[in-house]
Amino acid sequence: MLTKKEQRLRRARQTRIRIAQQGVARLTVNRTNLHIYASVISGDGTKVLASASTAEADVRKELGGSGKGGNAAAAQAIGKRIAEKAKAAGIEKVAFDRAGFAYHGRVKALADAAREAGLQF
Repeated sequence: MLTKKEQRLRRARQTRIRIAQQGVARLTVNRTNLHIYASVISGDGTKVLASASTAEADVRKELGGSGKGGNAAAAQAIGKRIAEKAKAAGIEKVAFDRAGFAYHGRVKALADAAREAGLQF
């Protein structure tokens, strides 16, 4: 019997293999109960080119104090922020890696916000 985390990582593995074959940078998302994290990782998977999360001090100020990093509004803010950082690093096209999480709720909010801010995937 697999644990919930093992099931998620198992779902993530195939996606990562497919993205690695494409050889493009990937926008990966990690979600916890309290925070949401996004990183743009190089095509060969060796370097983090940009990252954003609700755990960053200035993002927390922007969201209004503590305990508000686990909602869709926070995910939208992170989507916009990661797109800006990626563009600053010269990245326009990425592959979206939802890391085994359902494309729904916070993960979808982050993806939509990143698309609106100009990232292509």
